[in-house]
Formats: sequence, structure tokens, C-alpha cells
Amino acid sequence: MIDPIIFSVGPLAVRWYALAYIFGLLGAIWYMKAMTHRPPEIVRTIDVDDFLVWATLGVILGGRLGYVLFYKPGFFIDHPAAIFQVWQGGMSFHGGFLGVIVATWLFSRKRGIPVWGFADMIACAAPIGLFLGRIANFVNGELIGRVSDVPWAMVFPHGGPQPRHPSQLYEALLEGLALFVVLYFLRQNEALRRRTGLLTGVFFIGYGLARSAAELFRQPDYHIGFLLGGTTMGQWLSAPLILFGIWLIVRAKPES
Repeated sequence: MIDPIIFSVGPLAVRWYALAYIFGLLGAIWYMKAMTHRPPEIVRTIDVDDFLVWATLGVILGGRLGYVLFYKPGFFIDHPAAIFQVWQGGMSFHGGFLGVIVATWLFSRKRGIPVWGFADMIACAAPIGLFLGRIANFVNGELIGRVSDVPWAMVFPHGGPQPRHPSQLYEALLEGLALFVVLYFLRQNEALRRRTGLLTGVFFIGYGLARSAAELFRQPDYHIGFLLGGTTMGQWLSAPLILFGIWLIVRAKPES
């Protein structure tokens, strides 16, 4: 049982979840700036700095709207004011992902930056935020796993008395660490870097597979439950990402 609040001053509280978002975005931007100096040089470091604001808006707005539309549309129709109560929790990765896609496309068009080359850089950096975000989920005791008797099963504050899989840590390792390592080594190959869109496709497929696997150990949202054939909403939302990732890899052509 870990306190989600690090410290508070009066009505203001600093939460682990907020720090995960902040350091996830800053870490991703730092890593992207390091990538700007390797060919193909498609973007300046100042452009990466400026993209931070766009990425932040994409993650927050997209993540919240995704949660509203994908997971609790009925509740928010009845309680529209709750849409803006972000501090109460409720963010969707898939929504945040779509938000970043829109932000990337708009920013690239505005600055005259090759969209897929820039997207490849973002894809390589995104697992940093995913890793920290899942660690924050674990600290908060949210998105808990299914009941289990494995030796490392844990009892979560809001999950009843039965021990459960620490599925947040599984996702941190798969979506965050493992995906980061795979993309890091692929990016070392200049021929692959010049096939713009390929690394983005690998990220789409890697995330979709990692999320689908982790969902086997994660407790579905209580208000949704299991779907067709024992699948979950997370798996259904991941399937289009995998298909789109395959298309990106197939279409990727070397660029000079």
C-alpha cells in the first residue's frame, strides 16, 4: 500500500501519477533530441523542444476523451461535468495515442517536417512514458490484475482480500522496457532508419501484442467485464494498432 500523494501543501498535492507524466514527456523529448544528430537528419532540436507542448496536449486531451468514449460513455453522458475532473483518474492509452498522432500530423505539417520520419522518432521514445505510466498505475493500486496464487501475487487496497497479479508491472516491462530495447537496437541500423514509418510500425505491433498479452493477467474494468470469447476492451482496441503497424512496415520505403 503506497500513498499516491508524495507530499501536499494546503490544497495542492504532488502525485506520483503527475510526475510519471512529466518525466515521461521530458524523458521522451530528451531522447528524441539525442536522435536528431543521426542520419537521416529530418528535424532540428528546437523543433523537438517545441513539440513538447503539442505532445502534452495530445496525451492529456486524447487520453481523457478516449477514456470517456471507450470506457464510460454512459456515465459521462449523465455527468458531463465529470469529464473535466481529471484528478479523479481515468485516462486511456489508446485515446492518448490517437491524440499524439493528431498532434504529430498537425505539427509536422506546420513545420514542414517529414511525418513518418518524425513519427519514427516519437515511436522510439514513447516506451519511456509507457514504462513510467505503468509504474504510476502500480503505485496507485489501479488497473489491478486477476486473482492468482503465484508467489509474487499482491493484495491491492481496492482489489479485495485476494492476492492478484501485479499486471501493471507486467505492462511496464513489456510495453515499456522490452519495446524500448527492441526499437533502440533496430534504430542503430541506418538502412532501417531510412525506411521511414518502419519503426512506427514496429511500435504499433509491439505495443498491440504486449498489451494484448498483459490483458490476460489484468482484471477487466468492472463496468465492462469480458467481451466476446473472453476478450477485453484493451485487446479489441489493440487489434487495429497491430494491423496498422503491419501496413506501415509493408509500405516503408528507403529514403535518401
